[in-house]
This record gives sequence, C-alpha cells and structure tokens, in this order.
Amino acid sequence: MKKIVKTEFNIEGYPTEDFLKMVLDIKPEQCTLVPDAPGQLTSDHGWDTVKHALLLKVVTQELHQAGIRVSLFIDPVHTLIDGAKSAGADRIEFYTGPYAHDFPTNKEAAIKDFAAAAAHCEKIGIGINAGHDLNLDNLKFFKQHVPQLLEVSIGHALVRDCLYYGLENTIQLYRRQL
Repeated sequence: MKKIVKTEFNIEGYPTEDFLKMVLDIKPEQCTLVPDAPGQLTSDHGWDTVKHALLLKVVTQELHQAGIRVSLFIDPVHTLIDGAKSAGADRIEFYTGPYAHDFPTNKEAAIKDFAAAAAHCEKIGIGINAGHDLNLDNLKFFKQHVPQLLEVSIGHALVRDCLYYGLENTIQLYRRQL
C-alpha cells in the first residue's frame, strides 16, 4: 500500500516485535500505537501510559530514529496524556468510543472530557488525532469542540457510507464535516 498511497500513510497496531519490524521496513509517516492485545477484535480503551511508560518510551524512540511520527491511542485523561508526552509521543489519538456512544443522548456531556483534555494537550504541546466510532452524525460536533484536531481515523462508518454514497461522495461528505 505504501507504493500506491499518495497521502500520508499511518499504520496502527500493538507494538509486537513483528509489528515493529513491519513498520520499520515500510516507514510510514505515522505509527499509531494501540494497547490492543494481538487477536483483540477492536479497541475499547486507550493506553495506560503510566503503567506502560518504559515500553512506550523505548518503542517511541525506536520509531523516531526511523523518522516516523508517533501517536498513542489514549483516553481523555490528563495524567495519561502527560504520560504520552513523557514517552516522547508527537501526538495522541483520542479513543472516541465513549463520545460516540453518549453523543445521541447528551452531546454536551459526551464532548466535555475531550474538550478539556484537548485544552491540556495544547498547553503541553502534543498534537491531537481522534478515532473510533466517529461518523457523519458526530464528527462535526467533535471538531467544533476540539478545534486543535489534526486528523481522524474513520474505518467502519466510512466503509458503510461508501456502500450507500460511493467512495468519492463519502470522502467529500466527511471532509465537509471537518
């Protein structure tokens, strides 16, 4: 895929030895490290950057030496964001599953922790990505309340929407939300 992708290339995964070898061979622009154990179906939380501080620091240094930007998948908690910064991460990627879950019933409450955490990220100088269950219904509101947002990872919803609207239309719909 690296040969055909003309935009930024991001590889996301758990930092096993095999995963890191693949990332270092491919050298994407960004590697997003997720705390999902191999074989886990999907993410349901972010890193505990305090508990896994040494692992994350070592892996981040290795990826940086190869010229790869590092993002850590994380919950919107100040101490965990501080841990990401201490590990050397360039960015965090908010795990937005709880936001997407709560958005239909109380969007103001759903965004509260993310907006506060985004302000903290800005204060300490770490970039913000977001991903998990973001879609055409909740993305614009998220971006309005997290204006520091640099990029989003949208998988399932994008594929689903492509089936109805086609790829080109779907991409334009998402871009308009941002």
